[in-house]
Amino acid sequence: MTELWGFLMAMEVVVVVVVVVLMLLLFFGKMMHEWWHESKLGPHRRRSLPPGDMGFPFIGNMWSFLHAFKSHHPDSFIASFVSRFDRIGIYKAFMFGSPTILVTTPEICKIVLMDDERFIPGWPKSTCELIGKRSFVGIIHEEHKRLRRLTSKPINGHEALSSYLKFIEETVISTLDQWSSMGQIQFLTELRKLTFKIIMHIFVSSESESMMEAMERVYTDLNYGMRAMAINLPGFAYHRALKARKKLVAVLKSIIEKRRGKQDSEKKDMMDALMEVEDENRKKLDDEEIIDILIMYLNAGHESSGHITMWATVFLQEHQEYLQIAKLEQEQIRKNIPQTQQGLTLKEYRQMEYLSKVIDETLRIVNISFVAFRQATTDVMIQDYIIPKDWKVQLWYRNVHMDPEVYPDPKAFKPSRWNVCYATTSSFNSLSCSSESMNYFQGLAPKAGTFLPFGGGSRLCPGNDLAKLEISIFLHYFLLDYKLERLNPQCPVRYLPHPRPTDNCLAKITKFSSISM
Repeated sequence: MTELWGFLMAMEVVVVVVVVVLMLLLFFGKMMHEWWHESKLGPHRRRSLPPGDMGFPFIGNMWSFLHAFKSHHPDSFIASFVSRFDRIGIYKAFMFGSPTILVTTPEICKIVLMDDERFIPGWPKSTCELIGKRSFVGIIHEEHKRLRRLTSKPINGHEALSSYLKFIEETVISTLDQWSSMGQIQFLTELRKLTFKIIMHIFVSSESESMMEAMERVYTDLNYGMRAMAINLPGFAYHRALKARKKLVAVLKSIIEKRRGKQDSEKKDMMDALMEVEDENRKKLDDEEIIDILIMYLNAGHESSGHITMWATVFLQEHQEYLQIAKLEQEQIRKNIPQTQQGLTLKEYRQMEYLSKVIDETLRIVNISFVAFRQATTDVMIQDYIIPKDWKVQLWYRNVHMDPEVYPDPKAFKPSRWNVCYATTSSFNSLSCSSESMNYFQGLAPKAGTFLPFGGGSRLCPGNDLAKLEISIFLHYFLLDYKLERLNPQCPVRYLPHPRPTDNCLAKITKFSSISM
């Protein structure tokens, strides 16, 4: 018995020693990790770094970042920096394999976003490889300005949006009717199929539906690897995403080659427009540029629109007072459409003022693009802190949107926070002048840097108008004739790569009106 007791005591001592040694190794590992990356700056620049925590060797702060987003408390990651180092809005960290400066307040976000010379795109390797090095995430300065000029009109121009509207409208009407007869559906899954169908029609309208369905399945793998660690080994999301990109590139390249062989064919979609557009020197886009641009817009136009449409619908169903205001607005718009007019036009879309606020509030809360990436081209001093040359810079849009000092009661869904009142002659607007609306912003537009769902500066998302048009058309017809009944309204939310219910919003769509235009 004495020998057993002695053995147990010895084992306990061994365990304690092992634990202490591991803790010391971790402590000194953190110290060496920080010293290794900061010592290259020299003593003066090192002293000017903002406070922060660079985490452990190799993984840096990625463990705490992933833990926060996978434990249903995504704001806890930045909150840990604020609690330890105060709300200074700028911290040092180590993210995605690089020393990084985290920017978390509107004022500093604005400085970075508006300075294209000192801050260039600094996206993780995984994003650049998957979206494409010739897309907007991988090019800078004059090349970025050139591509921006060439692609803006085919995507966000008045004529382009007008031509897209009819197909969006017809697809939404038929799809909603179909859903209402399907019983239980995964609302988000079906919305992603809808938005993919729309964006693919805009890009390559003449291609077969079976080809588009196959591309939708491949694209899902691509999307899941977008913010993953760049580990190119079987079983990892990044490895699957690289294989998916190769398949997408092969399909898009075959379409381009087929169309180049039919130079006299009628121009129908965005791919045709991108193949024909010329800059001031009569230079056209090459195949690689066209493919990377299309994959980039697939990401923005498919994922963002689908998720925001779902959350806007859910939020309105959960807040009947706002749903009634939005619905009355749509009824008034439909009532005012001339009898000789078939469907909606951009004129009606621009009358959806309250619905636009609903979408903006959804964008603010959901934070589809919760962070953006830049890289410093030179040493930059901001608020007496240095952002060293070649260090990465992360702009945390989510923290700006969920900061109670910027947006009072930030987790609450309040479309009326954007305006005091929508007081016009329209009858529906009288309902939106509620007392609670007086508590937010007093009718002022958001200050620069406080509302960043589409980024800012010269790199504002080029497809933002198309995305809002698509979401608005869906909500217009949904509010007029349908309701959503979630089967698991308390379902937990998963935040990576985008916020979504873990059951993909299992629900039933019911048609309660047969009123037609």
